[in-house]
Amino acid sequence: MSAIPTPRGHELPVPDFYDPAHAEQWEYAPGQESLFERALAWRAAHGLRPAAEDDRKVHMVLVDTQKDFGLRRGALYVGGRSGRGALEDNDRTARFIYRNLAALTDITCTLDTHFPHQVFFSSFWLEGERPPTPHQEVTLADLRGGRLRPNPAVAPGLGIDAAELERRVERYLEGLEERGRYALYLWPPHCLLGSDGHALVGVLHEARLFHAYARVAPSWMEVKGTQPLSENYSAVAPEVEIPQGRQPLPGLRPALAARLAEADAIVVAGQAASHCVKATLEDLLGVLPERLIKRVYVLRDCMSSVAVPDATRPGEFLFDFTPQAEAALERFRAAGMKIVDSTLPVTAWPEQG
Repeated sequence: MSAIPTPRGHELPVPDFYDPAHAEQWEYAPGQESLFERALAWRAAHGLRPAAEDDRKVHMVLVDTQKDFGLRRGALYVGGRSGRGALEDNDRTARFIYRNLAALTDITCTLDTHFPHQVFFSSFWLEGERPPTPHQEVTLADLRGGRLRPNPAVAPGLGIDAAELERRVERYLEGLEERGRYALYLWPPHCLLGSDGHALVGVLHEARLFHAYARVAPSWMEVKGTQPLSENYSAVAPEVEIPQGRQPLPGLRPALAARLAEADAIVVAGQAASHCVKATLEDLLGVLPERLIKRVYVLRDCMSSVAVPDATRPGEFLFDFTPQAEAALERFRAAGMKIVDSTLPVTAWPEQG
């Protein structure tokens, strides 16, 4: 008996092999050979066609769905106010991909990617003669007042001297204030290239590979965040463009921008709602054509905000960026983007067709 082709946008069941418990497990990784065989069988059973044959191109962007953000053992776990934020997001996002396999043409995963000495790490700075502690903000006043200074030992690795390093950092802090972006924040070391935490959360790596095999799709990856003198929350552009020593100036990612511009709809999810997802959506507002801005769908239940618990005051937070994320979602809605839940069938999304 021949397979019945799956209608465009028709929701599929979640495959039997998927185990939601894996959405919380650091060690979990899919068996890639067996996954390929399962995807081939799924393609045949549901009559899935290659993604290149889609009449309607739906491009999903998974922002920084990496272990360091998405799992409790991660260096910068995004628990949100509930403490379970990213764990539940992992499960909902994986289920969304499986259910909408026939409707999703492309999936791009961004990878926050860092080296040991960057402007947003304590290792880059000195407070007196020692590095400062993480989870604090650095302002232009801190630099000019002498509370903090760039570690001069970092400069030779950038091909500049200590005085030039300080000048460029000052320009960067000025640029943040001029643009009204977040103050520079010192994060714990995270997503270091080569570390376990840099890898995708296992169930999301599994889901995007299953999509790639079942739909014969390329499964794009975008590395961001490698410039030492700039934060790069956004998948599209750095916070402020500052000369990076021997490295070229950061800038827009033309290949990603071109792929997204060719889409009929864009779906966005990932971590964190208050930072990398928010910054990516803000930049997309500036680079996408107006007709496509109205076809950006933000999965609000597949992202959480950074909320840093205060160990000395149970139930309180050192920093809680949830209000900024919520305000940003309202701005995106007002600009024409659609804020939707992952449980809503793609066919029921507003302004389809």
